[in-house]
Amino acid sequence: METGTRPMEETVEDVVLRHSNRGMNILREYMEEDYCKKAVERLLSLEKGNVLLTTGFYVAGHAETDGPVGTMAVAKALDKLGFQPTIVTDQYCRGFFEIENLNVEYMELHAGSRDYEELLEKYQPVCLISIERCGHNVENDYANMRGISIKKETARVDRLFELAMDREIPTFGIGDGGNEIGMGNLKEIIAGKLSLVPCEVEVDDLIIATVSNWGAYAMTAYMQMMENVPVLPSYEEVKAYLKEIVKMGSVDGVTKEQVLSVDGFSLEVEKEILNDLHKVVATS
Repeated sequence: METGTRPMEETVEDVVLRHSNRGMNILREYMEEDYCKKAVERLLSLEKGNVLLTTGFYVAGHAETDGPVGTMAVAKALDKLGFQPTIVTDQYCRGFFEIENLNVEYMELHAGSRDYEELLEKYQPVCLISIERCGHNVENDYANMRGISIKKETARVDRLFELAMDREIPTFGIGDGGNEIGMGNLKEIIAGKLSLVPCEVEVDDLIIATVSNWGAYAMTAYMQMMENVPVLPSYEEVKAYLKEIVKMGSVDGVTKEQVLSVDGFSLEVEKEILNDLHKVVATS
């Protein structure tokens, strides 16, 4: 497919699963066709209260560029639609969200269950959303895409999702590889068909994409279609924000370099995805 071209029948889900290189096209066969649309319908049916979002995947001393950009986009969209978003992350994303005037809770790397229980009690969230955040596997380890443990550098934010599930607070997760919060929904399939030990943490609604940021853009695309409020970010907005967090130390999760790319994909691909999501929204 040429950059910038799109079959007329292509859906939001189709767009964000382009360029698949880590098996998300395989996982799609085990999900509902309009999985992202259904997730956003559920989200928008909730009371307009506090929403806790998490992101921040440790890579080589920093947080990677995949996750924070999408989290910024979803948080700003939620704010525009009357929700009160708060980002829950750890030290590696410090400063990323304050530049967008978003509320942030930083969790210590050693924080335990009680700390996360207190967070739920403080905010009484209507839901939780994870966008590219590592969750524990069956070995109670936190492993990156190369299978290397990042447990010592990862706050246990996934515990927040387990506590929320126990309390029947709706949860959403976006992932692109199998080791992220939410991928527990497909853990048997991931273990059997993809070459990694999957995350065990489940969510009510899982959203898969080739890049997790794209899954976040997909959510905002459906929000815009359903609410008729402009919340899907432009390529220019995304590029400007990416520049800011890269200046602060964010790195590409594949190349480990402090550059303007995400999961090895150039800005040209980011532009293609965002522009075509805008086309889907415009023709919906």
